[in-house]
Amino acid sequence: MMSTAPRFLHLARHGEASADETALTGDGRRQAVLLGQRLRSVPLSAVHHGPLARAEETATLLAGQLDGVPRRVSDAAGDYVPHLPRREELPPDSADAMLAFLAGVTEEEARAGAALAREAQAEFTGPVAGDTPRHELVVTHSFLIGWLVRAALDAPAWRWMGLNFANAALTVIRYAPGRPPSVLCTNDMGHLPAELRWTGFPPELHV
Repeated sequence: MMSTAPRFLHLARHGEASADETALTGDGRRQAVLLGQRLRSVPLSAVHHGPLARAEETATLLAGQLDGVPRRVSDAAGDYVPHLPRREELPPDSADAMLAFLAGVTEEEARAGAALAREAQAEFTGPVAGDTPRHELVVTHSFLIGWLVRAALDAPAWRWMGLNFANAALTVIRYAPGRPPSVLCTNDMGHLPAELRWTGFPPELHV
């Protein structure tokens, strides 16, 4: 029987982006560099990132703080709706607001997003073959982080909604053989100074 080892999946939302989302802001670039410095002590085997400019720039800047860790683009790490819920899945008191938020998602986009979410789970989650634990970083977007945290907790499919992640915040999930996934930390901004924390959140949600 092939042996398996734990996977430690490090997830980070891209740094703060410009209004048109074509590049990082100055603060976003600082966030990316500081995140890279935070991860220097982690034996990362790869930095995966989505194809959009804000994720690629974040991954490039943080990888520059690491020692020879390869950077790989993945459509599965992109920005998409991983699951478009039906009304009957949702809590009655919040269904209207949640469906209104997703009203612009077409059926084609929903199918594509669901397929990419399955690909992300196949590519990035679960124990790894062999005897050596693996640490990987995925620089992505809030929706996918929410989806993977939801999956790790075995929560209903719609529950990726309501999970929010700040720019350059760190979330870590461990997948160990014979054990359920463990969410070791989420939305960790300890590597950022106070003025760079909570970007990507409305002010009323800062804590």
